[in-house]
Amino acid sequence: MSDSVFASVVQAPEDPILGEGKPLVLNVVRKAEQMLVNDQSRVKEYLPITGLADFNKLSAKLIFGANSPAIQENRVTTVHVSGTGSLRVGAEFLARHYHEKTIYIPQPTWGNHPKVFTLAGLSVKSYRYYDPSTRGLDFSGLEDLGSAPSGAIVLLHACAHNPTGVDPTSDQWEQIRQLMRSKGLLPFFDSAYQGFASGNLDADAGSIRLFVADGGECLAAQSYAKNMGLYGERVGALSIVCKTADVATRVESQLKLVIRPMYSNPPIHGPSIVATILKDGDMYTEWSVELKAMADRIISMRQQLYDALCARGTPGDWSHIIKQIGMFTFTGLNTNQVAFMTKEYHIYMTSDGRISMAGLSSRTVPHLADAIHAAVNSVA
Repeated sequence: MSDSVFASVVQAPEDPILGEGKPLVLNVVRKAEQMLVNDQSRVKEYLPITGLADFNKLSAKLIFGANSPAIQENRVTTVHVSGTGSLRVGAEFLARHYHEKTIYIPQPTWGNHPKVFTLAGLSVKSYRYYDPSTRGLDFSGLEDLGSAPSGAIVLLHACAHNPTGVDPTSDQWEQIRQLMRSKGLLPFFDSAYQGFASGNLDADAGSIRLFVADGGECLAAQSYAKNMGLYGERVGALSIVCKTADVATRVESQLKLVIRPMYSNPPIHGPSIVATILKDGDMYTEWSVELKAMADRIISMRQQLYDALCARGTPGDWSHIIKQIGMFTFTGLNTNQVAFMTKEYHIYMTSDGRISMAGLSSRTVPHLADAIHAAVNSVA
């Protein structure tokens, strides 16, 4: 038998992230799904290219605020696409229609960011963000943005920076905004954790709203994977805030030309769940309560892990565990220590020392603390 025409294709490495654990299905999501199933008037017709209109309006309102002038003045265009997809569609749009093709991303950042932007046709550069010596923000490193060319695009994590869990303070965000606006840099926000970081939907959107309030333009990619537990439904949105309503209309027309040959139009089930919850006052409240419970549980896991390491007298300062926020903790453990923990304790994490706090429970914290204690004491 002759060789396959694909015989030269090499085996790609496994994705180090996908396939972690079983996420909780929220009660309010189950309720919304049941309502959709029971609604006999629902059909499976294609959605418009931009997606479900209700979902788009409600998503913009959630991220920019109910009273956002940008929304009231019709300066926002929103399309439904997954969280990752919204980054890609936004990047493709910028590569075609924006004069500056360079995007600056934080160092470190989510592993998929550089690939998404490069494949969309943008040139990727990085700015310093994390200081390993303090396991906190390298605020002086943000000077890198000061030397970026005027008009460059800058990727900003709206909250719960992935992978470090390190966020700027409100004052630091304001300084970042002033620097970026003075240089004419274009903000592209990635908001994957609204409400999941602090438990407060408005607080977690504060950075984005700061930039929208000054009347300037920006892009925002949002995801409902974490905050509604809709991982497999691929539900998110891309919103572009423009200077005028007329510009927003033209931008939307070009977004459609990006989407149509890429995936034509989005699926209907996920955004219908989100819209059902967001437009019903009682369900929205129920979601907010469930979301706060998830965020509080993660904050509690951070405290328990910190206390366990202190109780063991593990060498070093571990306060960064309770200072960082969101789903992930950048432990500061090195590659050799991570490998030791995998081999000796069967604990699995990414090689950069990032652990998912959502995967911890009161039952597993002592085992993790034992492993970290042994790794720090045994491996340089």
